Amino acid sequence: MLPFKSLIQVDKALTTPVFLQLSDQLSQLIRKGTLLPGYRLPGSRQLAELLSLNRQTIVAAYDEGLAQGWLESRSGSGTYVATHLAEVNPQALVVNDRDATPLSSDIPTKQPGYAFESISFLMRPVLTNQAGLRLDDGFPDTRLAPMDELSRAYRSYFSWGNPQKHFGYGDTKGHLLLREQLSIHLNETRGLRTTPDNVLITRGSIMGLHLTCQVLLRPGDVVVTGETTWAGATMNILKTGASVLTVSVDQHGMDIDTLETLCQKQPIRMVFVTPHHHYPTTVTLRADRRARLLQLAEQYGFVVMEDDYDYDFHYLSRPILPLASADQHGMVVYVGSLTKSVAPAFRIGYVVAPTALIDELARLRRIIDRQGDPMLEFAIGQLLKTGDLKRHFRKALRTYHARRDHFCELLTTELSDIIQFTKPDGGMAVWATFDPTIDMELMAQQAARAGLSLSNGIAHNPPSQRLNGTRLGFASSTEVELEQSVAVLKKILKDC
Repeated sequence: MLPFKSLIQVDKALTTPVFLQLSDQLSQLIRKGTLLPGYRLPGSRQLAELLSLNRQTIVAAYDEGLAQGWLESRSGSGTYVATHLAEVNPQALVVNDRDATPLSSDIPTKQPGYAFESISFLMRPVLTNQAGLRLDDGFPDTRLAPMDELSRAYRSYFSWGNPQKHFGYGDTKGHLLLREQLSIHLNETRGLRTTPDNVLITRGSIMGLHLTCQVLLRPGDVVVTGETTWAGATMNILKTGASVLTVSVDQHGMDIDTLETLCQKQPIRMVFVTPHHHYPTTVTLRADRRARLLQLAEQYGFVVMEDDYDYDFHYLSRPILPLASADQHGMVVYVGSLTKSVAPAFRIGYVVAPTALIDELARLRRIIDRQGDPMLEFAIGQLLKTGDLKRHFRKALRTYHARRDHFCELLTTELSDIIQFTKPDGGMAVWATFDPTIDMELMAQQAARAGLSLSNGIAHNPPSQRLNGTRLGFASSTEVELEQSVAVLKKILKDC
């Protein structure tokens, strides 16, 4: 008989029931080849005595093994390792090369036994909200989010309507209440002309962009972006097999003259723009360039993908209306998000487009994400309907406006000899370029050690260029926190 007392160790202090521990260890011994097909296991009474366990525990473990197919019972004979299992012949691994690295026993948890392609352009750090001081990419202050109102809206979901309906499967396009209220909100604030059928709710704008690229782009298509642009868009474009051409971005936004030259030379399938506040530089696309961009889209038949990621925060007067508001020929796909307006954890984005495209996007969305989060979508729809979310927008706008002014004043008085910037008309970050002698990567590392989180800006550099700039987010920090952040940055830069 095998030394079961040594091979099997159970721990009664664990939350896993003892019979499952025993069953799992028996299956592992079978996988390793220690217990071979057809091997007769000890009787339940005998194994119980060997392991000092209750006989019923052994019976339960054997029953589990029978149910899982590892064991088989023979009437009047006992319990055996299932004979249908392939025999395992373990072989010791011999490494002849004494300099070779021994294979680790946990390799399957790190590397699969099959090949796959690792795509280099997807290697991009994931931005997260860091503890302590921060000058981030332009995140909202989650402390301002309307949590009490959202909690009430969530609770109302549980007493609303027919439980079988609203706790079952929902519309792939998103909760109807949110699509209705969002359509009204976009029409009132952005000059759009939509119905709920023109709106697809997504988990953030990045999902909307991904779906749109998958539907509209094919290998070999050409997409034009700004020379500096959002890496999330570029990655989604390249993943379709399309190629990316870039045009320069100046203080008035994308260079439309160069875009027209490209259109004259070759077919362009799509142009990706962030016209309200260009990412990352925050400049606004000038009115005449907006008009020409729409004219070129109609003339050459390309799609305009408009990402309006922070429309709700503009500090001068009424925000400039999006390109989609002036689109007369259905050339613009308008993508936006409420994550910047409320909090990143609330994954609510949207795509606005002609209904034929929305229907196709919904069909594609269904095979990767059957539906969104109906409870969250209902709650946000309620906040829009009651006006709570609009009140939050107004409060946040006043707060971020004051923080922008205070932060820009700090940069001017404390760091004007090292940092150059233009005070942004809106958004939640300042685009700052640093003195060429500053090593941005080293600066970010030193800042992190001093308790200040900020980007080194390398991700914003176009190929073969060094902008020596980065986005310094001000919205997520109080005025006192901004003062502390600038003080840390000043000390670091003076020492560089």
